[in-house]
Formats: sequence, C-alpha cells, structure tokens
Amino acid sequence: MRRKDTSDVLASAAAVAADAAAVLGGFALATWLRFDSGLLAVPKGRPPDLYAMYLAGAGAATLLFLFVFRGVGLYVRPQTGSFVNKIPRIIRACFLSVVLTTVLAFSVQNEAEFSRGAIALAFFTVCFLVLLERYALYRVEWNLARHSRATNRVLILGTDTLAAHVKRVLSREPMLRSEVIGFMRTDVAAADPDVPAEQIRGSIGDLTAFTAANAVDQVILTDPRLDHDRVVEIILLCEKRLITFNMVPDLFRVMTRSMDVQSLEDIPLLGVAAWPLDLFWNRALKRVEDVAGAVFGLIVAAPAIAAAAVAVKRGSPGPVFYRQERCGERGRPFTIYKLRTMRADAESESGPVFASKDDRRRTKAGAFLRRHNIDELPQLWNVLKGEMSLVGPRPERPFFVEQFKDHIAQYMWRHVSKPGMTGWAQVNGLRGDTSIEERIKYDLFYLENWSLAMDFKILARTVFARKNAY
Repeated sequence: MRRKDTSDVLASAAAVAADAAAVLGGFALATWLRFDSGLLAVPKGRPPDLYAMYLAGAGAATLLFLFVFRGVGLYVRPQTGSFVNKIPRIIRACFLSVVLTTVLAFSVQNEAEFSRGAIALAFFTVCFLVLLERYALYRVEWNLARHSRATNRVLILGTDTLAAHVKRVLSREPMLRSEVIGFMRTDVAAADPDVPAEQIRGSIGDLTAFTAANAVDQVILTDPRLDHDRVVEIILLCEKRLITFNMVPDLFRVMTRSMDVQSLEDIPLLGVAAWPLDLFWNRALKRVEDVAGAVFGLIVAAPAIAAAAVAVKRGSPGPVFYRQERCGERGRPFTIYKLRTMRADAESESGPVFASKDDRRRTKAGAFLRRHNIDELPQLWNVLKGEMSLVGPRPERPFFVEQFKDHIAQYMWRHVSKPGMTGWAQVNGLRGDTSIEERIKYDLFYLENWSLAMDFKILARTVFARKNAY
C-alpha cells in the first residue's frame, strides 16, 4: 500500500541471502544426517566425493527454492501481520521446492545418483532452518521499523468509526512506517469519539488546498458513500500530486479488474493495481539491462559521437553538447545530455516550444542527427548514472509538465518509473509536435505491460524509427 523505500529493498535482499544460506545449510545437514550421523544405516557404494556432489546439487536446488519463494511472494516488503500467519506459506513453499528438487534430481540420475532419503530429510531440515532465520529476520525488521521515523504520511478521508479503526491499525503496524497526519470530514455527521478534534483538517472540499500546502504520501478514503464523480476527482488529484490513493471499499458494490485489493489486518484496502516495475525484482532486471546496455552502447557509439561532435562544432557556433532540465522518476528534475542540433539561441525569442517539421532552428548537421536518432546517444551517460532507462516514457521539460498535469488525465502516471532514451510512443511515431493525449495512452500501455522482451522489441524498432523524427 505504501511506496517501497530503501529499507524495504534492503530487507528483501537480506531475506534472499538468508534464505540461500538456510537452504544450503538444510541440505548439508540432511546429507550429514543420512550418511555420517550414525542414526541411519549407510548405503553401500558411498561415493568418495559425496559432499562435493551434494554441494553442487544443493546449489542448483537453492536457486530453485529462491525462485519458488519469490513466486509465492515471500520477498514482498513491507511484510505486515504476525509471524505465525506466515508459517503455513513458508512450509508450502518449502514443500513445493522439495518436490521440484526431487524431479530435478531424478532428471540427472545418469550423471549423479542422489539419495531419496537425503532429499526427504532435506524437507524437514530446510523448513526448520528457513523458519528459524525467517523469524530472526522478522524480529530484526520489526524492531528496526518500530524505532525508525515515519516515512509515510497518511491523510484519512472520513471521521467515522472505520476511520478511527484505520488509524489504530496503522499505529500498531510499525512495518508500514506510517503516520496519520489528519482526518477530513466527508459528511455532516458527528465524528467518532476516537477521532481527535484537533486532527480534523477540515472537510473534503479542503483536500486540494491541504495537499498543496502539506506533504502527504497516502490518502485513504474510508467513506464508500461518496458519489462516483467525487471519488474520481480525488483519484485524479492524488495522481497529479503523486500521492498513493487507497479506499476501504464496500465490496458488495465495488468490483473492478483494474484495482488491487490488499488487507490491513481485518480492513480491506482498494487501490490502483501495482505496475510491473513496482516489483523489486523487475526493477533490478531492468537496471541490469540498463547498465549493460549503456556500457556497451557508449563503447560502440563513441566513434559516432566523436564524428557527430566535429560536425556540430563545424556547422554552427556554440557548444557541442546540449544540456536541459527534464523531469525524471517521481517528477524529480535532472539534466539531460544531447548533441546540439539547433542554433545556440533557438528559444531566446519563442521560449520553450516543441520541435516541428522543417523547423528553421535546426542546423544542417542537426537535421541529419535527429533523423537518425544520433543526437540522443549522449543520454547513455544519463542511463549509466541511473537518471534514465534505455526504454521508458520520454522525459519532458518542467515547463510542459506543469501545463499538462492539470489538463491531461493520468499524465503524471508516466513519472512512476525512470524516463527512457526511447519508448513505445516514440517508435510509433508519437514524438515532436504530436498529440500528448495519444502519447500518454502509449506510455501507460508500456508501463502496464512491461517486460524485458518488450524492451528489446522497442530497442530494435528504434533503429528504424524515423516518423516525426524532426
């Protein structure tokens, strides 16, 4: 429900490392119990390299375990609720992993013969060690969260009994690192006695002014009686302010495929479904793709950048590289680098404007560089720095972002991930002075359907993308 922060990423990484150690330890313990503990009869023909063989098998099995654990959501953070409630899922994940490990062991039986008894014992030893380290990690995470400052400022829309209950649950769940900064009335009824009068920040009509004047990370609507149009207005306001929106739904009246239902103890929370790149593993894969692609691209493109730099310098007075402020992930500004393709004073009279067909501000070399996307190559440095991605929505200037966010629905959602050197809209000809509304449709399609395969497809099409490249 709240956005992931650094502590969540570190906790997930620690869980992966601890699980890997526990699984390896569990297989090593099972091997010792089966062959060297003296508790069980030792089979004849014991291999001389027993532990080396089993260690190699355990390494492969550990990777299998980690993929299964990830698949059942054991690395999702923050982890809320009691540890006892997590035990059944951990045991099921271990059981499924052992079954798959058994299948893997028998598939390589010609190369190495593994003991069925050792694999059966591994279920119990791995389960024991995983549960032990998971409980230790849970206690560490819980205590660190309890003594950490709140990073999620929550505004509750509603002052009834349910609103008071939401606050109580948030206050006793330290993993969420949430702080309720106030309530807002949604009707004229008297507030619940457990809602402090000093924390009521006005009525729902004051929401726009309050979010503009105060830092709010999450809005939770607890009154499902608001009419549909009012709820849509609140969602769009939160989107414009990059605020997470959730509501406690009346599940008998509210059903939608595009929404995500989560639980906060006994409270269901309905929110906009997560993007694929909200998941840590997907973001990690995309970052690996970006770093590898940027390093390779800079090495390969260095001669082309050098030749283009000479052409730019000889073609018109002014700097070779063009620096401009753009809006990046979460709307944070950064400096983008491009080869200069226009006169140095291109916007001195007009101010910020989009490039257009047969734009007279372009230099002769600049027209060629734009047509073949060569002017974008220096942005590989932005990718390497982590400010951009190889593929994503194209970054826009703050001047235009301020204009579009108030007039184009869902515009700010394009800032939920890093901007890209190229994107789905760009390879479909939506660049330059083209429809912003259409671009948003393509950008959101990309964000909703992201995959590495889609990135590779867009990168391949970028080489041949010429439409509206002016």
